[in-house]
Amino acid sequence: MIEAINEALDVSMQRDEDVVVMGEDVGYFGGVFRCTAGLQEKYGKTRVFDTPINECGIIAVAVGMGAYGLRPVPEIQFADYIYPGLDQLISEAARLRYRSAAEYIAPMTVRSPFGGGIFGGQTHSQSPEAIFTHVSGLKTVIPATPYDAKGLLISCIEDNDPVIFFEPKRIYNGPFSGYYDKPVQPWKKFDASVVPEGYYKIPLGKARQVTEGEQLTILAYGTMVHVVEAVCKEKGVEADILDLRTLVPLDIEAIEASVERTGRCLIVHEATRTSGFGAELSALVTERCFYHLEAPVERVTGFDTPYPHSLEWAYFPGPVRIGEAIDKILKD
Repeated sequence: MIEAINEALDVSMQRDEDVVVMGEDVGYFGGVFRCTAGLQEKYGKTRVFDTPINECGIIAVAVGMGAYGLRPVPEIQFADYIYPGLDQLISEAARLRYRSAAEYIAPMTVRSPFGGGIFGGQTHSQSPEAIFTHVSGLKTVIPATPYDAKGLLISCIEDNDPVIFFEPKRIYNGPFSGYYDKPVQPWKKFDASVVPEGYYKIPLGKARQVTEGEQLTILAYGTMVHVVEAVCKEKGVEADILDLRTLVPLDIEAIEASVERTGRCLIVHEATRTSGFGAELSALVTERCFYHLEAPVERVTGFDTPYPHSLEWAYFPGPVRIGEAIDKILKD
């Protein structure tokens, strides 16, 4: 997935000289996860440049760049450090088109690794996506495969509105079954690692059908897509698994069609439970599919605590908790 993100940035910079990459260590060192490796050497220090450790400044500068015609792609090194830039994202970037009657826009894509599963503890493992889905004017995108990462990122960069592009760092180098004590499987062993060369786009607001089944619908995104797929395969459950890919805009049509067919819905995400995006999904499914539901909507999420270090795998929605939720919903 790292290479796919790098290719998306490279393709976008080739096609549009207004695309600018910026952030802490993105230039000379190519980023802490190497997603921007080689770009400064290819495009120069005026288009790929390092910034101070100042997240509010990074976002603020990107807003100004967008207003004056550039397409900045700022990187926040970890999603846990995006909070100092919230005022600029919420009060400026998300509102700019509205407050100026479309005279100015903020065509910026904020990239940031997010999520746990790497023993990062409370300050390198957070999943704050629900905060941004609450903000009118922001789009929120989360890929789960290298193919999607490249196509979605190109679409985000070309979009005229500000986008938060969260990259699940646990699957940078391969999908994850949820069993942390098993060997890591590299992406090259999986079809989803095949990324076409050159330019292609995946439209925002379209979910991906991972597997088809009649027993229940499972809604997930990011790392959890791979965990639920592995659990269903292990348990022999024929589930309709939807990788949402974009939370805003949301492919509600695909969700409705699936739940109406299966009559059961399980929602899985890594973020904390209270006010997590799963709560919004649960409300939407209940509102729109109530008369088709044969059991209550279930959620498997992180807990309402800071992300622990020593007990990371108790917090992480792993195969045991997901398996128990599947058993419960199929019995109802």
